[in-house]
Amino acid sequence: MPIGKIRLPSGETVPALGQGTWKMGEQARHRDAEIRALKAGMDLGMTLIDTAEMYAEGGAEEVTGAAIAGRRDEVFLVSKVLPSHASHEQTVRACERSLKRLGTDRLDLYLLHWRGGYGLDDTISGFEALQKAGKIRHWGVSNFDVSDMEELLSLGGKAVATNQVLYNLTRRGIEYDLLPWSAQHHVPVMAYSPIEQGRLAGHRGLEAVAKRHGKTPAQIALAFVLTQPGVIAIPKASTPDHVRDNAAAAEIVLSAEDLAALDAAFPPPKRRAPLEMI
Repeated sequence: MPIGKIRLPSGETVPALGQGTWKMGEQARHRDAEIRALKAGMDLGMTLIDTAEMYAEGGAEEVTGAAIAGRRDEVFLVSKVLPSHASHEQTVRACERSLKRLGTDRLDLYLLHWRGGYGLDDTISGFEALQKAGKIRHWGVSNFDVSDMEELLSLGGKAVATNQVLYNLTRRGIEYDLLPWSAQHHVPVMAYSPIEQGRLAGHRGLEAVAKRHGKTPAQIALAFVLTQPGVIAIPKASTPDHVRDNAAAAEIVLSAEDLAALDAAFPPPKRRAPLEMI
């Protein structure tokens, strides 16, 4: 079964299952395996790759750049600017540094990693300058709650392409308000840590559903996120075998019985809660 697609506000579609790179590039001895993992994911259709200048202080971008060398046009490439670099001028310079580490002339999507001291209008201005220069194609945000998104739109930020947030079975708070708001405004959500950094792989609440499908608990956790409309999942995998396990999760079709069992084990929110971050 091919990986599903999510439509961006521009009309462009991207894979619903991509690849994260958080914690890549931190140890030189893992570099070759990380590059092989990203390449394996690309071969399987997981061509959206998410990275950031913060990850390993640029090391993850360098690993990503090595993985996509010679295959740039196959990839929907995402990176992020730190809030401490999010003024107009610094956003432009940070992007240029990221492009150099990635070995490319453009990003497909550039995100503000989280809110900081600079005004959103200043950051948007930087994004727009980068778009005009052809250095980024789309821009978006990360770790924004509903109130942040509403402020963004009030400042004329209707071009926002996505909001990347923490979301998995143990972190379902966004289902109460942010997911419905995002659907209403046609802003896709990009879910980081969809398997809770591997911690859901051994969760007993997933065992019965996993057994029914002949899959692992981690694959069921990932399939749950992929079941949500308008959500892109970006799990990180450091080996080709792990990447193949993640790709197989896209083939799982969860039944109403499965979803009820997951709701029982991981209750959905009944009230608004502050946005969670890791």
